[in-house]
Amino acid sequence: MTADLVLRGGRVFDGFSVHPTATAVAVEGGRITAVGPEAAVRAAAGSRTEIVDLQGRLVSPGLIDAHAHTFMGGIEALACDVGHCGGADEVQAEVSRYARSTDPGDSPWITGAGWYKGHYDGGFPDASVLDAAVPHRPVYLINRDHHSAWVNTAALHLAGIDDRTPDPADGRIGRRPDGSASGILHEGAMSLVARLLPPITREAVEAGILHGQAHLHALGVTGWQEAIIGEYAGYPDAAPAYRSLAASGRLTGRASGALWVPRGLTLGDLPGLVDSFRARRDLNAAAGFPTSSAKIMVDGVPENRTAAMLEPYESAGCTCGGRTGTDRGPTYLPPEVLDAAAEALEAARFDLHLHAIGDRAVRTALDAVGRAAVVLHPTPGGSRSWEPRHTMAHVQLVHPDDVPRFGHLGVTVNAQALWACSDEQMRSLTVPLIGAERARWQYPFASMLAGGAPLAMGSDWPVSDADPWQAIHVAVHRAHPDHGDTGPLVAAEALDLTTALSAYTAGSARVTRSPAGVLRPGAPADLAVLSSDPFGPDAPALHRTRADLTIVGGRVVFERAAHRA
Repeated sequence: MTADLVLRGGRVFDGFSVHPTATAVAVEGGRITAVGPEAAVRAAAGSRTEIVDLQGRLVSPGLIDAHAHTFMGGIEALACDVGHCGGADEVQAEVSRYARSTDPGDSPWITGAGWYKGHYDGGFPDASVLDAAVPHRPVYLINRDHHSAWVNTAALHLAGIDDRTPDPADGRIGRRPDGSASGILHEGAMSLVARLLPPITREAVEAGILHGQAHLHALGVTGWQEAIIGEYAGYPDAAPAYRSLAASGRLTGRASGALWVPRGLTLGDLPGLVDSFRARRDLNAAAGFPTSSAKIMVDGVPENRTAAMLEPYESAGCTCGGRTGTDRGPTYLPPEVLDAAAEALEAARFDLHLHAIGDRAVRTALDAVGRAAVVLHPTPGGSRSWEPRHTMAHVQLVHPDDVPRFGHLGVTVNAQALWACSDEQMRSLTVPLIGAERARWQYPFASMLAGGAPLAMGSDWPVSDADPWQAIHVAVHRAHPDHGDTGPLVAAEALDLTTALSAYTAGSARVTRSPAGVLRPGAPADLAVLSSDPFGPDAPALHRTRADLTIVGGRVVFERAAHRA
């Protein structure tokens, strides 16, 4: 057979290492047909074969984001996006601009996202900032990590939130020193206002997916896992939109999803939830959108004191109305419910996708996986008809005693490596809350890997930058390019470049059960041609690496201008 496409004159990363001799790749019928020295691969070329001269650049498998919120990122980018704003004044200006550009008759609400806790004293701004921009229309802005929302006084009044409103079981209302509602809603308290928002239409979700897909393709990302499929924080279930886009051929990336396990789950709810998940998995798979994972949020984040800690938060970092000394943060499911859910979902052949950030959440999640394994696989080393691929995302604080348990239990570390640095939020919010000793336990990627843990990577976009090369830079240097003068965060936990890139390709493919992520004959032709060879002696800094060409199934889905020869 004659190749459709030949990439020649560069170096090849196969998903595990730089190939020792390959300088060319051939593609035919959407699959890789040859990898090797140029002379051998060019033999597959014919008169109609397209030849791309790599000019010394690296070609790798397309990168796979193992934990993203692509449709949310797209929707938010198309709404009132304050992610580029540097603080209160810029947010005010952007909200005012957006209000002038929209018709209150279509919807009185102004919705958006992207504000950053590191820009505000104590991490959280006040409703008065938004009141100054838009006093009469309700405003609802989700913060960058999606664990808190910022609203104005008009929104508080519509929701009936005042100084007497109790906190919901799974959240907290931010309060000023006098007890009045500040305009910040944490975790489950977000729903007190989110339930009043205009419904997000199917068309808006599809537009968000397409916008997010284009953004990821431009970064060399060919596949991703939607980390929440189901109703969450005012967002609808995105599965119908994904099914529609897949059926129409507009879904060009290899997307999969993790079905959302509600935080209010009870033991009595569990049989119905598993039956529902089975039916949804079958429906989605038939449409070309695999959803064989179940997402469980074990805890929240440390900056709003909702990460679950083994020991209390430091009182010096208290920003929550004076509670000190005893606050260890919540776990959203009681241990007995989490244990039962882990067992029932694994028995139904779902991979667990666990959000765990605090050291107690990490331990609790590992305990649940371990107990399920004992019940479902009582014979150690025995054969299994199905091998689970459980993953734990974020894993910020890991007690040293729990580091080797990831390898023992086969739990994949789903790393958001961009966070493993001393940025503004880490210095001003996180470390004062967790203290110096626990700060040294953060993101122990190298130690978990040394203990046998599988490794995958994801961005958590739009919580943080979707660019894999920003995260890979931090994984290797443990310092953000914008904050390099602060020194590395726990330098001993740095990864080498080969390991980091393998995690973002083959590692993420494995945990998401994608057929891609490797560059070898017979594999899908999901490829990324980079702007340089990051392994080369003259390579620029890792964070400057870009995708010049992105290919999915042999089809070009992104091309940077003037980069083909």
